[in-house]
Amino acid sequence: MERLIVGLGNPGPRYAGSRHNVGFDVVSALAEAEGISLDRVGFDSVYGSGAVAGQETAVLLPQTFMNDSGTAVAAALEAWPAVRPVRDLLVVYDDLDLSLGRIRLRPSGRAGGQRGMESVIGALGDGAFARLRFGIGRPVRPEPMRDWVLSPFPPSDQRQVQLTIERAVEAIRDWLKHGIESAMDRHNRRNSAPSDEG
Repeated sequence: MERLIVGLGNPGPRYAGSRHNVGFDVVSALAEAEGISLDRVGFDSVYGSGAVAGQETAVLLPQTFMNDSGTAVAAALEAWPAVRPVRDLLVVYDDLDLSLGRIRLRPSGRAGGQRGMESVIGALGDGAFARLRFGIGRPVRPEPMRDWVLSPFPPSDQRQVQLTIERAVEAIRDWLKHGIESAMDRHNRRNSAPSDEG
């Protein structure tokens, strides 16, 4: 295995389509577009593999629930020692501090309060791996943040969500083909939301 792409989310129909599951949605869309079946079970995950942008790539959806995602990622990396996190791992997840319609690639960093990323960084020992943040924004009206992230996008946002998923898939392909710096240059400012919050 040359590359590993991980989408963060929560398993089961209760959470399908929620803001917190856009990591799952992006990686599932990539797998579907590339003809990769997510039909294998292992590493506390469902996963599949195939050629993406000319590279043997595994796509993985941890089934541990968001807050323990690192367990699954660490297990996969142990099984595939040729995958070096600093060069070959990309994690996709939701971000409250980016407005809906924005994506942001980074080569490394901190979790920014996202519990799944906190788990991954803790399991790997540092944050030296690429990530793609998918903006979900913050609620306009006061409500518990847990309720916000675990609720579905409203129908009025669905077209924007789908367009952003498509752009995120394109950004992942560019990361695979050209590396993180080139993908950042192309995608971090090419967003469809009017303002950047993060």
